[in-house]
Amino acid sequence: MNVNTCIKILLLYNIRKAKKALGDYDAMRYKIFDILEKDDGDNILSRIYDYSMIFIIIMSIIPLAFKESNAVFDVMDQICVTVFIIDYLLRLITADYKLKKGIKSFFIYPITFMALIDLLCILPSFSVVSSGVRVLKVLRMLRAFRAVKVIRYSRSLNIITGVIKKQRKPLLAVCSLAIGYIFIAALIVFNVEPDTFDSFFDALYWATISLTTLGYGDIYPVSVVGRFVTMISTLVGMAIVALPSGIITAGYIHEINEKADPEGALDQLEGYIKL
Repeated sequence: MNVNTCIKILLLYNIRKAKKALGDYDAMRYKIFDILEKDDGDNILSRIYDYSMIFIIIMSIIPLAFKESNAVFDVMDQICVTVFIIDYLLRLITADYKLKKGIKSFFIYPITFMALIDLLCILPSFSVVSSGVRVLKVLRMLRAFRAVKVIRYSRSLNIITGVIKKQRKPLLAVCSLAIGYIFIAALIVFNVEPDTFDSFFDALYWATISLTTLGYGDIYPVSVVGRFVTMISTLVGMAIVALPSGIITAGYIHEINEKADPEGALDQLEGYIKL
């Protein structure tokens, strides 16, 4: 056996060893991905991970309910942030399984919605905090985004998010209708009662709370025309609030029934639409 043959054998052995290691690495990444993704009920590790993350998220937002910080809250924040960083890195290295776009997935994932939420939850703890009160308030506000992370680990919230995505066109239509009416009502009342509303933003604020039927009472029209517009806004607001509620409720029921009975889900959804 000459030297060249020995070199070829060694190269072939190393290549096979590298392929095996790469295969083991991919298998490990897929197992991690299977645990990270929302559990359907069969994966016990995934269920434990989801409940653990929900607990960590709740623990991370408890300090936000207090005005002053202390050593216990600081330790809690460091532990929670460490868990969030590990979770973010694990999701990043398994992004190709989720997005299914090959190597591009590792560049696309950091700009996805939930990945940005993860970064907003992590970055405030690493920022150079000055003594300015405004900076502290902004950092505390960004930490409040940690509550949004619960969406990823809750089955019900995942279903509602899926319903909103599927019904985005009718929901956007209702939203456009509401925004259009708010601007029209604000323009009318701003020109009818210029003394009551100092700026157009005040009129927009009044139109918004009137449309949602809240009516805080801090600002309101005093003329007959202004009060008439207020009554119309309240009636229109009741209809506009009811529309997205019905769309989301029908979609949610459809999703639940589809998981239990895929064949009869469509018929039941059509029945709700007719009602």
